[in-house]
Amino acid sequence: MTSPTTHKIEEFRINIPQADLDDLADRLARTRWPASLPGTGWDRGVPVGYLRELAAYWRHGFDWRAAEARLNSYPQYTTEIDSQKIHFLHVRSPEPNATPLLLIHGWPGSIVEFLHVIGPLSDPRGHGDPDAPAFDLVIPSLPGFGFSGPVTEPGWNSRRIAAAFAELMRRLGYARYGAQGGDFGAFVAPDIGRVDAEHLVGVHVNAATMGFVPFGDIPEAELATFTPTEKERLQRMQNYLTEGNGYFQIQSTRPQTLSYGLTDSPAGQLAWIVEKFKEWTNSGHTLPEDAISRDEILTDVSVYWFTGTAGSAANVTYYESMHSGDWPYLSGVPTGVAVFAEDIAIRRYAEQANNIVHWSDFETGGHFAALETPDLLVQDVRAFFAPLLASRS
Repeated sequence: MTSPTTHKIEEFRINIPQADLDDLADRLARTRWPASLPGTGWDRGVPVGYLRELAAYWRHGFDWRAAEARLNSYPQYTTEIDSQKIHFLHVRSPEPNATPLLLIHGWPGSIVEFLHVIGPLSDPRGHGDPDAPAFDLVIPSLPGFGFSGPVTEPGWNSRRIAAAFAELMRRLGYARYGAQGGDFGAFVAPDIGRVDAEHLVGVHVNAATMGFVPFGDIPEAELATFTPTEKERLQRMQNYLTEGNGYFQIQSTRPQTLSYGLTDSPAGQLAWIVEKFKEWTNSGHTLPEDAISRDEILTDVSVYWFTGTAGSAANVTYYESMHSGDWPYLSGVPTGVAVFAEDIAIRRYAEQANNIVHWSDFETGGHFAALETPDLLVQDVRAFFAPLLASRS
């Protein structure tokens, strides 16, 4: 049990020392670049020519201080829960009856993911939607990520994080709240429903996998009942397991070994993350910055770099998840799912571990919905929570 003396909530501002920015520029200048096979593209990994140009922009064109100021324009705090520092944004709505809402990022995301949705969700009236529900937003950096800093002990799996975030909401004085999460956030948000159901209005997820997709082989008779959309998502998942999960195997088995390269080489950290922005955004885009701006991608990468949390983040989201044994079980909390064009959630499997009351399929977007298609995500979050809130009024 956390000592009462650690319950203090302190104001926080991001202020990366200039020496760290200078060190980043120096390391980028001295990058030892590998050779590449001529005529190859992204199918073998991030092309050298592309990464060299992006690294040069990170060094000469990207303005971290501007990104830092943008993040610091929102109130930020830290507190200690379960002996772990938790950093979070706390953006109160100007509306008096706003509903508290947790926004939970995943990997390789961060609080940066939510910059486009903070205004519309917290101040719908100020963004042209006076009849939409308003939310007081609590946006934590996952333990082990970003400004929460590296975790200090093993065992920080999704269920433990869910309990920590439930305690955070209690500490902020919120008796009833909602939760929204994508990627690993779609692990944590449903788990809050398993550890704090009595205080949770509802759970909304995107980029959902565990607990929302089939696990293991599917019998032929069951496959015969699949719709074309379900078959397409199953094929996408199988393609991922065949060609796209090398990073997963490394991070879920040997994250410490990987961390040396990512913590020492900014080019290595950049390649490791930008590959996912390329592969997980909408497949209609040629380059990652066709879906999400370079500055926002580099802001996210910079958060990992300056906080030195590449290894810790891999430990939390992958190693702990694959070794905890805490598999999803049915939760009675109302759950909404937004499935964007590159997602793989299948409703029939989601219903086995979740109380699905809302399901949306989108023909566009991808994994990083809050950055790539923020308007659609905001629309779906509002559509999910509005009837739940109306029923409680």
